[in-house]
Amino acid sequence: MDDVPFDDTRDFDNANKGFIATRKDPIIKNKRGQVVMDLNRFDFMKAEAPTTVNASLWRQGQLNSLHGLFEVCEGIYQIRGFDLANMTLVATEEGWIIIDVLTSEEVAAAAMELVAEHLGERPIKAVIITHSHIDHFGGINGVISEESVAAGEVDIIAPEGFYESAISENILAGNAMTRRSMYMFGSLLPTGSSGFIGNGLGQAISVGTYGILKPTVTIRETGQRLTIDGVEIIFQNTPGAEAPAECMFYFPKYKAFCQAEEINHTLHNLYTPRGAEVRNGLKWAKYIDQSLQLFGAEVEISFGGHHWPVWGKAAIQELWTKQRDVYKFIHDQTLYLANNGYTMLEIAEMIELPKSLSSYFANRGYYGTLSHNAKAQYQLYYGWFDGNPATLHALPPVEAATKYVEYMGGSKQLLKKVQQDIKNGEHRWAAMVLNHLIFAEPKNQTARNLLTKTYQQLAMQAESGPWRNFYLTGAQELQEGIITKHSKGSSSRAGIMTKLSLENFYDYMAVRLDRTKAAGKQYTFNLIFPDVDETISLYLENEVLHNRPGILSKNPTATITMNRSVFNDLLTNKASAKDKMRSGDIKIEGNQQAYADFLQMVAKRFDLFFNIIEP
Repeated sequence: MDDVPFDDTRDFDNANKGFIATRKDPIIKNKRGQVVMDLNRFDFMKAEAPTTVNASLWRQGQLNSLHGLFEVCEGIYQIRGFDLANMTLVATEEGWIIIDVLTSEEVAAAAMELVAEHLGERPIKAVIITHSHIDHFGGINGVISEESVAAGEVDIIAPEGFYESAISENILAGNAMTRRSMYMFGSLLPTGSSGFIGNGLGQAISVGTYGILKPTVTIRETGQRLTIDGVEIIFQNTPGAEAPAECMFYFPKYKAFCQAEEINHTLHNLYTPRGAEVRNGLKWAKYIDQSLQLFGAEVEISFGGHHWPVWGKAAIQELWTKQRDVYKFIHDQTLYLANNGYTMLEIAEMIELPKSLSSYFANRGYYGTLSHNAKAQYQLYYGWFDGNPATLHALPPVEAATKYVEYMGGSKQLLKKVQQDIKNGEHRWAAMVLNHLIFAEPKNQTARNLLTKTYQQLAMQAESGPWRNFYLTGAQELQEGIITKHSKGSSSRAGIMTKLSLENFYDYMAVRLDRTKAAGKQYTFNLIFPDVDETISLYLENEVLHNRPGILSKNPTATITMNRSVFNDLLTNKASAKDKMRSGDIKIEGNQQAYADFLQMVAKRFDLFFNIIEP
């Protein structure tokens, strides 16, 4: 880490600048008394970096663990450290514009209490949601009510495609993504210098109640202008980079730019290890370059959905330029090497940032890494296959592992060799070899112990918060099995599930379909929801479930009629289908047994805690 300028303290100056106050009670709870956020959870990080943590990552955690209400300038304030993301408030003539509302309604409400205590009560004129990731919109119900929006008292402003992306992008792949998120965000790890210390992008995600409300104003194009209670905003629409739907924007009155999550104090993810579509580094870089062209000549303050602001034109232009160039470099250099015949794994080892980029703190791999981002750009253009026939139809993990162990002379010979590799510091290779042995012999305790220590060693070295969390969670599960005892509280997605469109919901049910129960069966169902004037038809054939919104079949197996409110009660387990049928809230015409049979096919929920580090 020779290129890490630890003597540069500008980030600490900026992160502390404008501090007003924080909550007197650091514990934020939900209605059931469960802790959703402990603001003092990371107080131990005020000390010097221990040997159990990468010193550069520790520095980032110290910056992220600062919490409270901060003044960005007269008229713009931020709540930082209450959640993974920030909440920003911009003063209008009579009230507030709120930018992003944190992950859960409990922390959002606590943030607004702190604002009212120190800045006074002011009406909320508008909420701007920068993009379609839950840490920026999930707390909406802690800030405003659906009734106030319906009455026209508050506008919700969001980029085109926000609502659809926000409620659907994690649904179809949601179970596996949630399980992997536990690894990525360290939610099962105990907090401490040998465990969870943060995520690089922020410290921790709150675990309260999530919600979503439909936008009333849509940002469709760059250059679009709005005036909210006397404050003009110029928008820049940036879809398909950090998020499927995202926008940045400029306040001429304050000469302040909201960079959303396109510009940060870390290298971001071009591929997120929890699992998601890969992101285009070229497109990302072009958006930042457009920001430089549109606003770079006059901007004096740049703030975002994460981390701390930057003040002064020169410092801002340096941040924007180097963030632009790091994504463009990864994109271009990956394709340069790929076009010279190198494969994804080779490129990830070969690619190296110029020192002018790598020595800049905002480009360090605290969240994304150069390694997995280069792989992402390879995947974006070439997919998973490297062109080598040997990898075209490779064996799955258990079968391959069994043969690897056999070829290595059996487990005793493997263990003897790998212990020498560990002594030589070859931890990456040791992890690969021991992983093969555990997939071949899951009960081999010697192998589990060695891989645990290997993962812990890799975690100590990792500059990336998510990489550290992956290694430590893997180590923990090798020793203790899959546990949830360290999980801080629980989250509720009911506020999002009830907002799914019928098409989204039944696309999800198609993924949940148990094919062993569907074999040879053919059903057609019409569903009618009178209170929202919506209909949908379902078609089960060839063990595949299709849906057609707004279209009813002429010859259904059965027709089911219920209000959407009843449907939502079923989704949130407030009532059972049997009870609703007995009460007449659900009416079925036609073959009731066929519909009951269909419900059994999609009733089983996915097991969230599936194995990752063993078969």
